[in-house]
Amino acid sequence: MSILVVDVGTSGVRAAVVHPDATVHHVHYREVLPESPAPGFVQFDAAAMAAGALDVARAALEAGGPVEAVGIANQRASTIVWDRATGVPVGPGVGWQDQRTAGMCLELQGRGIRVAPNVSATKVAFLLDMADPERERDLCFGTVDSWIAWTLSGGALHITDTTNAGLTGLLHADASGWSSQVLDVLRIPSSVLPTIVDSTGVVGEASELPGAPPIAGLAGDQQASLVGQGCTRPGLAKITFGTGGMLDLCIGATRPAFEARGPGGCFPIVAWRRGGRLTWGVEAFMLTAGQAVEWLRDDLGLIESAAASDAVAASCADTGDVWFVPALLGLGTPEWDFGARGTLLGLTRGSGRPEVVRAVLEGIAHRGADLVEAAEADGAHAIATLRVDASSRPWPTQPSARSRCRRCPTPRRSGPRSWQAWPSAPGPARTTSPPPGRLGRWSTRCTSPTATAGGRRATAREVGCPSCRPSTSEAEGYMPVTRPTVFPCGSLNSARVGPSGTSMGPITVLPPSFATFSSAAAMSSTWM
Repeated sequence: MSILVVDVGTSGVRAAVVHPDATVHHVHYREVLPESPAPGFVQFDAAAMAAGALDVARAALEAGGPVEAVGIANQRASTIVWDRATGVPVGPGVGWQDQRTAGMCLELQGRGIRVAPNVSATKVAFLLDMADPERERDLCFGTVDSWIAWTLSGGALHITDTTNAGLTGLLHADASGWSSQVLDVLRIPSSVLPTIVDSTGVVGEASELPGAPPIAGLAGDQQASLVGQGCTRPGLAKITFGTGGMLDLCIGATRPAFEARGPGGCFPIVAWRRGGRLTWGVEAFMLTAGQAVEWLRDDLGLIESAAASDAVAASCADTGDVWFVPALLGLGTPEWDFGARGTLLGLTRGSGRPEVVRAVLEGIAHRGADLVEAAEADGAHAIATLRVDASSRPWPTQPSARSRCRRCPTPRRSGPRSWQAWPSAPGPARTTSPPPGRLGRWSTRCTSPTATAGGRRATAREVGCPSCRPSTSEAEGYMPVTRPTVFPCGSLNSARVGPSGTSMGPITVLPPSFATFSSAAAMSSTWM
């Protein structure tokens, strides 16, 4: 069973076909860049986003179709309002980074309602105030998943899943439904809201695509990556390094004890919803990660490319006591100090380009260690397995840097090339549930050359492969209805090494596109 995955990011739209062996094929991409017409403003052309999604989805299907189902993964909290009758947006889409409603958030805080400017709530109110101040028009609000589902279904579906609804600021803290209190204060009519659905399960047809395959999986990008990395049991976590960094920890069926931000600076998230049952997680933020590498390249001119930083940093044995605090945009978890500034310390006449580059990379790794500790504290779970992905590759020298930071493992980058092309792909694939009777089969064959049984390729469980055992156990626990996903021997697990060289448990390193694609495919194929 193949799954079409549509992944809508901050800078573009991608689509690919995920095969039953979890490999990603026929990737098509359309750039849809946001614009910033004024400081603090981030907006995008929602119509161009919709057109791009249709184009790449049709191209992927033409190259690799037909498929059993469609999964959608998306940037979270970005906001679109459109006319229900015409399907035309009433204004630009407002990006999740947009700060134009920060003043409105402060005003609401004075009235006892805490809403952050990076969630959807005040963005919806802003767009409604601009397009329909009297609240008389028949309009629809949606996050990006809603908008893409509407587009693919030809306007038949106005839905969102709980992972996305939870980032709107309009949901009850227990995710039981929309908050009438917040809606009333912001004058948001309930009629504009999408229906909240499970993250996995058929919700309608993508009638605008060839063959009208069912739409059967929705997930926000970070939750899609969490699922795509197989972090589906309490204590399993992933960290994604991109412009910033996000660590998500699965904690199970019990909601975190805090309503908004935890004492460690993490936030509660819905990891997914299936059959009406919620699985919760906590999320920790690093505001600067890859952006610090871009700073080395674009502003300081110390490296020609991100890839070059690996060789530059490796040309010195250590940083020579040069330290970098990656706070170019302030500090997120655990401090949440937007006034903090990046700092480079310990420079001497002997400090050169290699030491500075290495210090920046190790500073990012130390911030990753901060996220691990904060997530463990707020999530009340020790992180048994940490999996790492990166939105751009290669991710330079981070493995060696992480090995020197407490709780930061040394990963081994390996696995099929197709997995490394787009880590987020298998995430939506793993959460996409086709109609009953159309379940696919995902191989459990171990790729070890010695793994044979009766003249055929044996399963990892049959041969007791130590490299595959943790992954197959997780997969079977996660996807009880179907067979576990293939995890090639040796490709997923390597030792987590602390500063003293002690083992800290397994780690998986996959690029984020694989994880998101995998999750979308999983949600589309009842892997959950």
